[in-house]
Amino acid sequence: MPRIRRELYNKEICACSIFGAMNQGGERVSASGVMKAIANMRVRGNGLGGGFAAYGIYPDYKDYYAFHLMFTGKSPQAKQEAKLELEDFLSSRFDVVNDEEIPHDDEVKLRDPPLVWRYFVLPKEGWDDSGIVPSEGDYIADQIMAVNAGIDNAYVFSSGKNMGCFKGVGYPEEVGEYFMLDRMYRAHTWTAHGRFPTNTRAWWGGAHPFSLLDTTVVHNGEVSSYGTNRWYLEMYGYACTLQTDTEVIAYAADLLMRRQKLPLEVVAKILAPPIWNSIDRLPEKERKLLTTLRMVYGPLLMNG
Repeated sequence: MPRIRRELYNKEICACSIFGAMNQGGERVSASGVMKAIANMRVRGNGLGGGFAAYGIYPDYKDYYAFHLMFTGKSPQAKQEAKLELEDFLSSRFDVVNDEEIPHDDEVKLRDPPLVWRYFVLPKEGWDDSGIVPSEGDYIADQIMAVNAGIDNAYVFSSGKNMGCFKGVGYPEEVGEYFMLDRMYRAHTWTAHGRFPTNTRAWWGGAHPFSLLDTTVVHNGEVSSYGTNRWYLEMYGYACTLQTDTEVIAYAADLLMRRQKLPLEVVAKILAPPIWNSIDRLPEKERKLLTTLRMVYGPLLMNG
């Protein structure tokens, strides 16, 4: 009897949907067109993760870090306990000028929605008195890692100024409707992602975009080098807690561009370098540069 192959999904795996739009004049536009665009690629996802990043959405708080938090406990009490612990943590390190639950539409039914809250903050005076932390950005990143690794059921999933990520388990257009993006926000730059998980579970923190400070990442594919990348980033203080491979790309971008101030062209050569055979055939100057980058940053090569 011939074997029958069981087709679970009539689509290609590892084919997440991605869309981006930027207004070069800086004019802020609604999410409506972005939501329609990503919905046109519905076939590339399977409803197990969707999200958006939006830049320019908080003009009234543009000088403050906008922390988006999800509290994921299994009961309302667990979520509130995580929120209280998080707020004790924030109040000891930051001046919180405003906080509120992120508006959402309960009529849009997504799976296991967490409590999602936002805080507009600045570091308290004296944050750099020790002289150990090189910059305010490093201080913010350190506190985010401390929350995500140290407070059960609390995750900072967005932390930049005048921008924010919105994500969850569902198709991206459903996530957009849940957070009422087309009604609540206008941005000069939008990115969107529809997820097709290949080897990790679907949960709210694992949806794209991934973010640290002003950097956000949406990614199509699978990072098979995740273990090596994660090990390297942990040496620099990054804690990978969101259980999805793309998290390492966001932290690598932060390390290379913000902390080490490398230009984007060099960062691209580090994360996705040519193979050695191709490097060997290049002119001497370029060959030396790429050889050095591969030797110094080998563990940050993103394979997959």
